[in-house]
Amino acid sequence: MATKNVYIIGPMGAGKTSIGRALARELKLTFYDSDQVVEERSGADLLWIYDIEGEEGFRQREIKVIAELVNLPGILLATGGGTVASVENRSALTKNGVIVYLKASLDEQLKRTSFSKRRPLSRSPDARRDKLSNLHTELEPLYQELADVIFETQNKSLPQIIRELKKLI
Repeated sequence: MATKNVYIIGPMGAGKTSIGRALARELKLTFYDSDQVVEERSGADLLWIYDIEGEEGFRQREIKVIAELVNLPGILLATGGGTVASVENRSALTKNGVIVYLKASLDEQLKRTSFSKRRPLSRSPDARRDKLSNLHTELEPLYQELADVIFETQNKSLPQIIRELKKLI
């Protein structure tokens, strides 16, 4: 497993970072979160980047980070929810790793993102629901197309998720 990378895709609130971090430990892979790497390299948080550069500016930064990280051996990369919207990112992710799509229901996403101040979502529950629903409609076909493994996270504990994913990978 040390030579094959694992890339986790899925919507906001699916648990990509928390599950990815725990799974990386279990698989003895180095963990990266593409959003965190973008923040570290730019010296600014995601919301600031979105405010100043817009989504396009953020996506250009993300493309560079993804292209670099997929060339590292023995990593587990948790991607941002919209990473798969970019042709460049989809191409990079399919080169040398197993792609795991973590699915979560809209209600689960809403629950998991409701207190986050680090996501580009409205504070209004209705606006947040509409945004997440629209993103689902747009990105679900891409998640499905790219995935080597599709895994539903709802109603499972973290240890159970890790055990099951380890077997599937």
